[in-house]
Amino acid sequence: MEKTASQKIRLGVFVIIGLTLFVLAVYFIGNKQQMFGKTEQLTAVFNNVAGLQLGNNVRYSGINVGTVRGIEIVNDSTINVEMQIDKSVFSHIKKNAVATIGSDGLVGSVIINIIPGKGIAAPVVPGDFIRSNNRVRTDDMLNTLNVTNQNAARLTADLLKITNDIHHGKGTIGLLLRDSVMAKDLKETIHNLKITSQKTSQTMDNLNRQIAGLDNKDNVIGVLKDTVVGNKIRHVVTNLDSSSQEITKVVANLNATITNIKEGKGALNYLSNDPKLVKQIDSTMTNINQASKKLNENLEALKSNFLFRGYFKKQEKAKKKAAAKQ
Repeated sequence: MEKTASQKIRLGVFVIIGLTLFVLAVYFIGNKQQMFGKTEQLTAVFNNVAGLQLGNNVRYSGINVGTVRGIEIVNDSTINVEMQIDKSVFSHIKKNAVATIGSDGLVGSVIINIIPGKGIAAPVVPGDFIRSNNRVRTDDMLNTLNVTNQNAARLTADLLKITNDIHHGKGTIGLLLRDSVMAKDLKETIHNLKITSQKTSQTMDNLNRQIAGLDNKDNVIGVLKDTVVGNKIRHVVTNLDSSSQEITKVVANLNATITNIKEGKGALNYLSNDPKLVKQIDSTMTNINQASKKLNENLEALKSNFLFRGYFKKQEKAKKKAAAKQ
């Protein structure tokens, strides 16, 4: 049956539309696969490509810049992956850039991500090799998760055992939770500690007030800190020292007089013939000597006292200076 002109026209229009759609499809697919642009080769070395296939995308900083053109197994631990990269991007990719294998989304196809390197470096040239970081394999993640699950199971078992022991009153914590007597004792102990802390605080407050009151002139320390009282005490000590020297001279004179009397020398030798008078005089001298010794002891005690120690040291220094001048 011979076709009519309208059918021929329809067939021609259908063929033209089909060719147009085919050309557009080839153009878009080729453009996506970098088939019509100016591209250059760049190579990365991996030890595991993790399912990477020819034609998968290559991204630089998240932007599609090329595709995978070749996968070559060099040895059991080295795989060369050749990438066709848009030539205009080569000036942005530095020699210290790092290639990693990732995925397009959670369940998308495998892709190569080129991560810019840190620092200053020269740009790559066609045919260069760049460093790579190997992707963590699913088997490795499953093994890690398996170990984690085992550790979690052990930890859960240990926690369950500890919880059961505490529930049944075993161990220190269980005993504290289950034993009412110990809980009561602990409560009383805490209460006593609280009371002790309060009393300690009160004691410290009283002690601070006592220390603050030391400067008050109504107490002994305050009086001793008064310069007027200090000068008076210094004057009294000076008088005591002078009196002690005078008493020593008097005692020496008395001793000399008594010696003369005992030996029958001087106008009073007749006294030696009276035993009672001699005994009285001896007793008096003995008392005087004892009083003198006690007075010297008191003076020595005053020299050792911290209130008068500085004064006596000054007196000794003054005497030494006077002796040196003489």
